[in-house]
Parts: sequence; structure tokens; C-alpha cells
Amino acid sequence: MKFTLSWLKDHLDTDEPLEKLAGKLTMIGLEVEHIDDKAKALSAFTIAKVISAEQHPNADRLRVCMVDTGSGAPVQVVCGAPNARAGMKSVFSPPGTFIPGKNITLGVGTIRGVESRGMLCSAAELELSNDHDGIIDLPEDAPVGVQYTEWAKLGDPVIEINLTPNRADCTAIHGIARDLSAADMGTLKEPAIKPIKGEFPSPVKVTVDDTTLCPGFALRLIRGVKNGPSPEWLQKRLTAIGLRPINTLVDITNYMAYDRGRPLHVFDAAKVKGDLVVRRAKPGESLLALDGKTYTLDDSMCVIADASGVLSLAGIMGGEPSGCSETTTDVLIESALWNDINIAHTGRKLGVNSDARYRFERGVDPAFMVPGLELATKLVMDLCGGTPSETVVVGQSFGDDRIIDFPLDEVKRLAGIEVSLVEMRRILGHLGFTVAGSGPVVKIAVPSWRADVLGKADIVEEIVRIVGVDRVPLVPFERGETPRKPILTQIQLRTRRAKRALAARGLVEAVTWSFVARPQAELFGGGQSELALANPIASDLSDMRPSLVPGLVAASQRNADRGFADAALFEVGQIFKGDQPEDQLMAASGVRRGLATSAGLGRHWSGSAAATALDAKADAMAVLAAAGAPIQALQVVAGGAPWLHPGRSGTIQMGPQNILGSFGELHPRALEALGAEGPIVAFEVILDRIPDAKARPTRAKPLLELSPFQPVSRDFAFIVDRSAKAGDIVRAAQAADRKLITGVTVFDVYEGKGIEPDKKSIAIAVTLQPREKTLTDQEIDAVAAKVVAEVTKKTGGSLRG
Repeated sequence: MKFTLSWLKDHLDTDEPLEKLAGKLTMIGLEVEHIDDKAKALSAFTIAKVISAEQHPNADRLRVCMVDTGSGAPVQVVCGAPNARAGMKSVFSPPGTFIPGKNITLGVGTIRGVESRGMLCSAAELELSNDHDGIIDLPEDAPVGVQYTEWAKLGDPVIEINLTPNRADCTAIHGIARDLSAADMGTLKEPAIKPIKGEFPSPVKVTVDDTTLCPGFALRLIRGVKNGPSPEWLQKRLTAIGLRPINTLVDITNYMAYDRGRPLHVFDAAKVKGDLVVRRAKPGESLLALDGKTYTLDDSMCVIADASGVLSLAGIMGGEPSGCSETTTDVLIESALWNDINIAHTGRKLGVNSDARYRFERGVDPAFMVPGLELATKLVMDLCGGTPSETVVVGQSFGDDRIIDFPLDEVKRLAGIEVSLVEMRRILGHLGFTVAGSGPVVKIAVPSWRADVLGKADIVEEIVRIVGVDRVPLVPFERGETPRKPILTQIQLRTRRAKRALAARGLVEAVTWSFVARPQAELFGGGQSELALANPIASDLSDMRPSLVPGLVAASQRNADRGFADAALFEVGQIFKGDQPEDQLMAASGVRRGLATSAGLGRHWSGSAAATALDAKADAMAVLAAAGAPIQALQVVAGGAPWLHPGRSGTIQMGPQNILGSFGELHPRALEALGAEGPIVAFEVILDRIPDAKARPTRAKPLLELSPFQPVSRDFAFIVDRSAKAGDIVRAAQAADRKLITGVTVFDVYEGKGIEPDKKSIAIAVTLQPREKTLTDQEIDAVAAKVVAEVTKKTGGSLRG
């Protein structure tokens, strides 16, 4: 929500400085996001006159200008603007000035051998418009040496606030002024809106078919108006807040939306055929709207129509055929109340955003429907002339009364501060509430423009935000004798650790959509009807994602399309296997493309190779280790998920019933479905499936425990079936003596000469780490015998001779 300081002062009598007003707005819940103060930002820019403009000796497109800045001797400026000429007046910036349009601080420079001690500026360089074709050309009577912002009357700061959805009343500048008056920042100006007497009965009647869609509708015809460009004061206000002036009639409706939060619509009466009817659209009807787009409507949408068809999308946007132009002489002004839920649904379904929709879906003041029409009528008559008809009002022009029984001690109970009844009356009275009674319970009438105030807690919130949140005391929670519980949950800890581990391995974090297209969802195990979105934001984002991989692959391909082929990306986020809470899982996934290996990105003189399934495996194991998975208990089996290449993938599990994840190279079918070029390797692990560590009441071991005794390493080679898994041999060797054996690694696999065709040789290195004494040869041989016996028992293998 944007407004200028002078516009605010139309409704608030105040002498408070801008900085204090901005600070108070934030304190009362209307957070100030930005203040654009041109007078302050452009204070160093002055009006100057070009005395002479000679051709630059070393550049065809440059001129050497002598400039009278009004401060003494002429200044030499090198200028490249095509319109620079002797005798013209423009805007000058001396050395040391910050140029906002170029984001530079100007200095004394030498351009093609000629010194330049300043700059003549374009409107784009001052961020006043997009015009950068030449320097600003000022009128002859512009006073030399005067501050440009003062002469151009740019001293009206623009304030932008961030509104929460519940504060529909502050979509009006009048509502913002009301809050500031309650906070002792000034006095609210509330001149009475006098009804304008109609000169003749309205020839246009209104019928409302469904009062649930349109509770109230007011209409007035004004004949003999003269439309054209709006006055300068109105155009400046609209331009300052980012709106484009169109013509007086349209500008008045835009002004009313921001000034009073009352969206209106004006129809060219000559283009309306017969009476108006408010009804549901008929399936297949369409409307060419004022934004130039044609929208196809359905029977869930509310429209205003005449005998010829749809004229307006109710509460959202008018139609182009019935819009006002400079030839308009008779105008119909509509002020209505619309169903906020229907407005929101229609706007989302059609993808239409407008100032009217923004206000109606949050809720406008129902009691201002008719007064808003009267105020708009006065503006039209003042600026365009004309003769008004009598007002046509259909339905209800006011909201339901709301009375809240409010205990005076509720402020102390909920906020912990003491506020007297006198202060409560003052605050609530300034905000438009009416307080009756003297306690201990009072009755409070809620004003029509505060649809968000429904109960006692809302009243407390209104009092506290005006009194000041800084007055709420800081009270520590009583924790008693029990120790403090961890702040983060187990899954939150795993998520953080997984992100750190993947970032440490050179992958870059990405955040992708939680939605994918239906074919992609089906490819990755999703696509169920219960996971389809009822109102998708795009046709290719129709289903909740069953995996993080599709989004990462798409992001990787976008990088490749823009010249960064060697991308390594990861994401830790939620995936959806069903519509039940237990089907929503936290996953960690990553993709590597091209030369994005774990050893580094891109080509290198020492050698380069494409990322392989083993890189993805290492990423997955790093995540599991960081998240607390028992690495020694993990099993890696050949073959991964269906979207992975069957011969270049694997599955990580803790037994066949607990699949933790998979890794490998993406299947060509998956690459084709995702529109990506391969090869791409990927992994995905499910953090929720990692078993929690068992709590052990034993004394905590030190983080680093070093043995003073020398470790011993022994190598073993076993002849096993070709189908045997190296992991089974490793686990069997570890089980031989878990106290002494601290490491088992595979260092050789051999098939060929000297080995039977259906057999293979797997060699392992076993590390023994004594902790109490140096091992004797007999003790080492005893452990070695246990290793051989255990591997033989578990795998059926035999020690290679």
C-alpha cells in the first residue's frame, strides 16, 4: 500500500516529522517497507544553463559544454546527450553527487582527454522516468541555481507499508490516518459527506439474482459530463503511487479506492443496453476486460450484465466495450458489496489481479457503500460537471452489528499490562469503537470497517498495539526443576546436518516447487488422484511431488541451457507419497551433471571425468552419516528405484523392510520424460526412515579416544561365489571380534585365470586396535582364525591359498 505524505495529511492534521510518523506506523502494526523521498535523495541536483556546447575534439558523439550553475564561474562538462545545446536549461549534478539511476558517485573525470567537472542529467538517471534519450530540457523561466526538486515540487515523500490481510480498513489512506490519530500522531479529519440530491429518476434499474453474491448494490446516472485528462493534482498523486492516469472518470475511481478503500466502477451509459442485472455468468460467456484480455467465464462467477451480455466481472474488473472514453457524456457509477470468498475464487481461477479485487476479497466497509457513491458523485460533478439522478439502492447497505462483552481485566490477563478504562475509551474511540459501561465488563460496539475484530482477544490486540508492544513486560517461562528440553526436533536436526554435509561436498542448495506435472509424478511413484491439486498455479505443476529429483533435474537442465553444464545441486525438503500425515516424508536429494564430480567441478589439467553413480553413492552415504544413521549396519544392494538405470544404481537399506534411499545414474526414459540431457547421476534418501539412536544410560565416552598401542593390519582373500556380495564379507569379518576389529575394507576383487568360472576372489584388509596391551602373535592368529571362520560360515567362501 503506497501513499504520499501530503495525501495522508488530507486526512490527518499533524506536524509530526516524516521519520516519527514512519516509526509509529511500524509500531502499531503497519510496517513501513520503504520511503521514497525525492527531495532528500536529489537535494544536490540544481538547475543550470548551458552557455555553450562545442564538438568534442576527440569524439563525434560528445560535446564540451560550459555550464552556468548559478554559483560563480562556469563549469566545464562533457556531455553525450544528443539534445545538449547552447541556451538550454537542464539539471546539473556536481562532483561528489550520487546518481541513483546509475548507482555511482560522480567524480571529476577526464573523458577522451577533456576534463569534466560534473554532469547534465536525464530523467532516467534521476529515476524520475524511463527517458534516457537525452538530458532533461527545462523551460526558459526555470531559475538557475535553485534546487531542482524544490522547483519541480518533488518534495512529497512516498511511503510504502506492508499490510497484513486482516487490515482491510488500511487499504484506505483514511484508515491509516485513523490509526495514527489513535496513536497521538495528529487529529483525524472527518468532514461530513452530504447526500447529493438527484435531479431526476434513474432510467436504469438494477436486479440482483443472488444476494449471497451481492448483498448490496447502489447506482447513479450522471448526465452531461465532460471527460478528459484529470487535473494535475490528481495525476500527480496517482503517478506517485505507481498508477497511470487515464482520464478523469477512471482516475476518480482509482483515487476513491486508495483514498477511502471504496472500489467503484463507471460505465459509459450510452453503451449500456437496458437495465442492469447482477447474476452468475453463463457457461461459455466471455468478457473483453479493461486489461485487454478476454476471459472465459463459468457459473461460479458473478457478473454485471445488461440486455446485450456481460459488462463487468463483478468486484474485479470492468469490460472494455462499456468503458469510458473522452467522448463519454453520460456515466453510470456503481458502488456495491460483493461476496469476498467468491471474489477471491474468481480472481484466482482467471488469474486476474486488480486493486478492486485486493480490497473486496479482504472486505470493504459495508456502511460506506452509499456514502462512497455520494463522494464519488461530488468529485465527478466538481471535475467533469453533469447532472445527477436519484440513487438506486438494492439490497442491504450496511453490515451486521457486532457487540462484544469485554472484561476490563482481559488486557492484564493476556498482555500483562495495566491500562485504565479512560485510556481504553480514548484508544478505542479514536479507532471507531464505542464503549458502553463502567466495568468490570463493558460492551464494545465494533465499527463496520473492522470485519477482523470478532472477540475479546482482538480488542486486547487493538489496545496493546496503540499503547505500544514495547510496554508488554518480558516474563521468563517457569521451567521448574526439570531440565530444558531440546528446541529442535530430531527431524529438524537431521535436516540441518544433511544440508551442511551436502554443502561441504560441493553441492549447491536449490529450492524447487513442491508440485510437478502428472507424468513426472507417475514416473517417480506418485500421480494418485488424492495428490492432484484442485487449483494448480500452472498446468505443469498439477500434482504434489513424490520425489525431489524432478525439480533438481529441471534446475540442472536450466543451468546447462544457460552455459553452466557442470551443475551439482541438492535439496532437503518434503515429499508426498499419499494424503495422510505419515505419507509426508522429509527427503534429501542431489544431482550431479557433466563434470560435477565430488573431486571438483569442470575440466582440469590433472584430469577430468564425468560424475558417476559412485559420486551419488558417496553423497548419499555422507547424508546418512551426518543424519545419524548406523553406517556399519547399512547394506548396499544392486539396482535402485525404477527411475534409475538398472545396471548403474543401488539401494541403501537396513534389511529388506527399511529402504533408506537409492542412488545411481538416471534412466534414459526418465531423462526423456524430464526433458533433460544426460548423463545425470542422482540420489535420494528418506531422513524419516533413519532409526533413532537407542538411549544408553552408561557413562558418556570421550569424543576422542586414542589408544597408545600400535594397530595391526592383516589381509585376507576369500574365494566366493560370483553372486556373493562384498558387503556380506565385510560384515562377517567385523562380527568376528567387535572389540578389537576397528576397520574392514575391500581392496581387491579378482575374476579370471586361476579362479573357477563361477567364482571370484575378494580381498579385505582387517585392522585390529588393541587398547589394553600389545597383541602377541598368538592373539593375532586367534582373531585371524575367527575372521576366517566367520566369513566361511556366513558366505560359504574359503580362504584363498
